[in-house]
Amino acid sequence: MEQKGRLQRLVAKDVQPPDPARIRVLRGHQLPVTCLVISPDDRFIFSSSKDGSLIKCKWEVDSGKRLCVVPGGKKGTEERHMGHASHVLCMAISSDGKYLATGDRNKLIMIWDAATCKRLHIFTGHRDAVSVSCGRWAWCLWGQAAVSSLISITAVLCLSICPQGLSFRKGTHQLYSASHDRCVKVWDVAENAYVETLFGHQDIITGLDSLSRECCVTSGGRDGTVRLWKIPEESQLVFSGHQGSIDCIQLINEEHMVSGADDGSLALWGLTKKKPLALARQAHGEQDSQGLQQPYWISAVAALRNSDLLATGSHSGSVKLWKCGEGFRKLEHLLDIPLVWMDGQVGFVNSLKFSAAGDFLVAGVGQEHRYCPPSLVLPRIAASPSSDSCWRVIPPISLIHRLGRWWRIKEAKNSICIIPLKQKTTAPSPESPGSS
Repeated sequence: MEQKGRLQRLVAKDVQPPDPARIRVLRGHQLPVTCLVISPDDRFIFSSSKDGSLIKCKWEVDSGKRLCVVPGGKKGTEERHMGHASHVLCMAISSDGKYLATGDRNKLIMIWDAATCKRLHIFTGHRDAVSVSCGRWAWCLWGQAAVSSLISITAVLCLSICPQGLSFRKGTHQLYSASHDRCVKVWDVAENAYVETLFGHQDIITGLDSLSRECCVTSGGRDGTVRLWKIPEESQLVFSGHQGSIDCIQLINEEHMVSGADDGSLALWGLTKKKPLALARQAHGEQDSQGLQQPYWISAVAALRNSDLLATGSHSGSVKLWKCGEGFRKLEHLLDIPLVWMDGQVGFVNSLKFSAAGDFLVAGVGQEHRYCPPSLVLPRIAASPSSDSCWRVIPPISLIHRLGRWWRIKEAKNSICIIPLKQKTTAPSPESPGSS
């Protein structure tokens, strides 16, 4: 059922607005948070940033205790220094929780022991940044209980090739990576081996995801496409529907995925259809700047696996929850989770992850978009665990959009937000267990 994408938890209709007082904010990154992952057992949160440090924290409601800190180093010191020497743009954790992978602006992919934060190996081979961000960096692991107005009119093209996406195939140690060099690479982490490279995108790859099948999906930035890569056949399917740069993507199940773009649109896809099954334009609304109405970019998307619940982030001041309705043919807005309650203006939500159990959402926030300032500029127009029915959501928040599109919100706080999601309690059925 799960392999065919037919196993679905219908939970969206029961989600209630969280109590703002229960939303926990973890700080420690000095520069914008770019990405995060949650351990498969929902006990720890790993996050990365542009500040050059690695922090491992135990998710504790009261303390958010840090378990490990790996500082960043200077470029060229990677062999002597355990951490990255550039912005960390993406990360992934294996489904058994054994390996953590991080990718940076210096084209490197580092493999870590997730339990000890000891670096095990460095993969090289990408000719540009390993996708999803670009300076100094930091990554953190946070533990379970702690679970301007300027509109850019320039499009960016980074000349340095950075990894822009990482994902472990579920149930294996096979790792997929995507980069500014427009290619997807396959690695065997257990054997420290390179497997193959796939080509097809016409612009930098901005996001990547995979589940248990031997395939992955990617978003191609300004080439305007989403692609499904069939690894054994070395073939690809091309999907189109957004009008702007496609910045983020995630699989919902083995048959459906969701993506977001800088034109403000949110798209719901079926892997057998080349066009979106549903499209929500201006999903986070519009902003006024110098008399121009521009949509808020969709900077992060998250899906509670094998369910009908989605989350999106931008710099609009809130995380939005969505329901996939009518057999994945409709996107229904459920509620907004305001993040402006923090001390200062909210920044860019650069990463969003649901816990595996679906009881919280994590958001990574930064002063900047997760992507870095470009080398070349082209013209452009531009419930609590103690409650019987509680869901928690954790998003990373940053002062800057992770892609760094010439926009900085100085008042924002670089942070990790852990958001509990309450679920409606349903009255017991009057029917007996044996009745039909």
